[in-house]
Amino acid sequence: MTVQDTGPATAPDAAAETQAQLSAEIEAGHAAYAAGLERGEPQEHGPRKNWPPYRSSLLRHPTKDLRHADPETIELYSPVFGERDIGPLEADLTVQRGGEPIGERIVVRGRVVDGEGRPVRRQLVEVWQANAAGRYVHKRDQHPAPIDPNFTGIGRMLTDDDGWYRFQTIKPGPYPWKNHFNAWRPAHIHFSLFGREITQRIVTQMYFPGDPLFALDPIYQSIQDPRARERLVATYDHDVSEHEWATGYRWDIVLTGAHRTWTEPEDGDE
Repeated sequence: MTVQDTGPATAPDAAAETQAQLSAEIEAGHAAYAAGLERGEPQEHGPRKNWPPYRSSLLRHPTKDLRHADPETIELYSPVFGERDIGPLEADLTVQRGGEPIGERIVVRGRVVDGEGRPVRRQLVEVWQANAAGRYVHKRDQHPAPIDPNFTGIGRMLTDDDGWYRFQTIKPGPYPWKNHFNAWRPAHIHFSLFGREITQRIVTQMYFPGDPLFALDPIYQSIQDPRARERLVATYDHDVSEHEWATGYRWDIVLTGAHRTWTEPEDGDE
């Protein structure tokens, strides 16, 4: 299974809505959710699939119940991987093209744990992201920002026996995505986690602290619970930073339980 991201939308920018209109919709949606909690409605931990401010998802979000698929049949046609297929340099996104990529060097480190805090060992973790200018390398990204020839934006590794992962990369830039007029996505890194079988996969996003675009982003705001949104934001960690080389961020991923990390549908493309 390949990891792809279509990044910024490439459809004509025909959306007439302004950011103020979208922000008003977001605020109204959160107010309705809060009112529902007061009436005793259940708390939501994940994003809403049908979230009107997220315009580009309205025609492609799931509308029917999931159907059971035989995992053995799927695995007959899916790629397989082993520990020997993953090289040690794949976790360093700054050395993959022979030259130094442009941008702020960062280290992202964290643990993958279950709902009881137990480490998830030998978990395949894949990441993909835009470069420092907010541009992905794939052809569908037509954002007129420079492509860095020394940066692929793709990496992977296995967690160690204590559930730790560590990536060295460049801090991504924000980018426009045509959801509405002057729409920009906050800087983020996509994470994909595979279980011990190819049919076990979740996809999520990590954000950076203090981003002013949080309040304006319909995708981030599709998560109604503010604490669940906060769990997507990494924290600066001086112990992860490297002297005169890179700043460090800590971001743990919780796979199950009430404090689990938000995940997105596999076809999410922003």
